[in-house]
Amino acid sequence: MNQLFGLVIAGVAMFGSPGPAVLSVAATGAAFGFRAGLPYAAGIVTGTLIVAAMVLSGIAGLLLVIPGVKPVIVIVAALYILYLAYRIATAPPLGTVTRSGHTPKFVNGLALALANPKAYAGIGAVFSPHTLVAADPLWDGIAKLSLLAIIIAIIDPVWLLAGSALARLFAAPKKSRWLNITFALALLVAILIAVPGAIGLA
Repeated sequence: MNQLFGLVIAGVAMFGSPGPAVLSVAATGAAFGFRAGLPYAAGIVTGTLIVAAMVLSGIAGLLLVIPGVKPVIVIVAALYILYLAYRIATAPPLGTVTRSGHTPKFVNGLALALANPKAYAGIGAVFSPHTLVAADPLWDGIAKLSLLAIIIAIIDPVWLLAGSALARLFAAPKKSRWLNITFALALLVAILIAVPGAIGLA
């Protein structure tokens, strides 16, 4: 029970804290609304679970030791977040126009989660010290993956809702613009913090 409690606390702290993925979810909610942002959030959840499965199975470790793979993943994530930050900063206020063609989609969230440097490091750091099923690595991994699924399936929609709620509070066009820009800048700060550590520069 102590292992389970410790893993839940660590998981919520890691995946609920501001980082490239959850900030992008909140920013999407602020720029495009809760309902429109759900597919993107679902992509983030799915991609994070795929990364977790890769980390727990050891596949991620094998891939990341191949020369050149880790920097490429980090650079791809950074470039996409730059693009997403631009899209969010330039999005018009909620309700002013129809933007279904511009809203980040499921595949965009999936791609960001798969390339998110924080996910690979965070999942390993959170899961390694805890054991839920002793003497059975397979079921231990399945239990940890199931618990992560529950945690992020709750956390990401909460961030999406928070972003959308803020947009409603700042509904005036000028305030909405500044809110979008603030989220965009937060995304840039998050990736600037994540990149050096991910490629071994910090």
